[in-house]
Parts: sequence; C-alpha cells; structure tokens
Amino acid sequence: MLLKVEPMKRQDFRFSHRMRVRWVEVDMQKIVFNGHYLMYFDTAVTDYWRHLAMPYNDTMHQLGGDMFVKKASIEFHASAEMDDFLDVCMRCDRLGNSSMTFMGAIFRGEELLITSELVYVYADPVAKKSQAVPAPLRDMLEAFERGEDMLQVHMGTWQDFQKLANPLRTEVFVGEQKVPAEMEWDHADDSALHAVALNRMGMVLATGRLLQHAPGVSRIGRMAVKKQMRGSDIGRRVLHALMDAAKARGDKQALLHAQCSAEGFYQRNGFAPHGSIFEEAGISHIEMVRDL
Repeated sequence: MLLKVEPMKRQDFRFSHRMRVRWVEVDMQKIVFNGHYLMYFDTAVTDYWRHLAMPYNDTMHQLGGDMFVKKASIEFHASAEMDDFLDVCMRCDRLGNSSMTFMGAIFRGEELLITSELVYVYADPVAKKSQAVPAPLRDMLEAFERGEDMLQVHMGTWQDFQKLANPLRTEVFVGEQKVPAEMEWDHADDSALHAVALNRMGMVLATGRLLQHAPGVSRIGRMAVKKQMRGSDIGRRVLHALMDAAKARGDKQALLHAQCSAEGFYQRNGFAPHGSIFEEAGISHIEMVRDL
C-alpha cells in the first residue's frame, strides 16, 4: 500500500522529533559527522513507535515477531551545524507483505537538510525468517498515517477495570518503585472512579483514579504510566479525563499528592504546589492543587 508519493515537505509528515545538535556530534568544521544522521533517524523511528501508543518490546512479544533493518540510505542536501535545532520527520511510506518503508527528512526550520529511506522486514525473532506483517500492526500504522487517534481513555468502576489497572499499578508502584503491596491496595479503589488508557491492541498504557476528598474537592491518585510511554501525551490525557469527570460532577478544585520527580508534569497541567514536601511510602511527595 502506497501512503504518500509527493516530494518531501514539512507538511507531508505528521510526526516530528525535535533535537539540538551537540558539540560531540560535530567535526572541526562545526558540521555534523555524516554517520550521526543515521542515529538521528533511528531515534526518530523509536519515537514514532511511541506516538503509535505502542510499547515496542511488549508489542513485538505479543505479536510474535520483530523488525529488522534491511536497508538504510541517506541523501545529503545541506549540513547541520553545531547548536542547530533540527526536526527529524518520519513517515511510513509503504507497507508490503513482510516489509515496510519509512521515509525520513531532517529540517532546519523549513530548510531540508537530509533525506533517508529505511526498509524494515518483519521476521521471526529466532529463525530470522520474514513473515507477514500482522494485521494489528498494519492497522496501527495505517491509522496513524491517516491521522486517527491511537489511544482511548475509558472511565468506570473498580469492578469494571480492576483486571486492566491492577497489573500496571503492580508493575509501576510495587515493581519499579518498591512500594509495599499492602500500601498500594486500599478500599478507596471500590468507591473511586477509574480511568484506563488503552491502545488499539487493548494494551493498558496508563491509569489513575478519582476520589471525593471533600465537598466540591476531588482527589486524583494512583497515576501510573507504562515506563516505555512516559514523556508522551498519555499521562496528560488520563489526568485531564479525571479532571473532566470531576468538573462534570460539580467539583471546584482538584488536589493530588505528586511524587517530587513528577512535580513538573503536574505544573505543566495547571497544578500548583501547596505545603511542604513529605514522605509517602518512602517516596518524597508534595501536595498540589488546581482550580477546576
């Protein structure tokens, strides 16, 4: 299936990875070493998968295959220089039976510097033999290139979502952050409104819950995002879904106990620190509030 054939311009790409050229990437003439451009495109492909709401390793394990580079070519139009801000754009141009072609372009502003063609083959990870691109992966790529939403946030009770949210919360809080299991699970789950973010394969990528803290005041908690998806838009979408639910029931304010490492995320979403830092489950937290 041919998705695009027009000459490369910025508007041809839905996805762009922003970066800045560092001094270690340039030569004595202050221009980027040629070999670094492949690294730029490889980094952009990794970020492209994240924009598909697709944790790469888990997805490939579930599908029973993996992607292998068959061809990588670069065409040079102009050089990137030290301290340039670059947009590394990527699109899936063609989906074959067992292969896919990505076209990449690096822009400095509107100036096209570098173009690339990357051909991947989908194959058995052990036998290294090519096999057909699975329908779920094909559907995700085509839907993303059409501009469709790759994620859905669902709201419901603990009875509705326990089987979905429980494994992710265990993975993040108990597994990664070493929160004692007996502290992670409480009876508040039974009365809370829960949010889960699912990708097109039904994989749970984020979750959170909403409680009634006081009349007119909501409390948001148990915000967890799958490790590979952090830094994407998924956490923000779950947070705003919970805030929208709070506003819909008439609450005027939302508060939460943010881990100090996540304080910047909540500030960018309108929350302000309130009070002093404290410890909860052995992790530094700060209370944050936002008017609804």
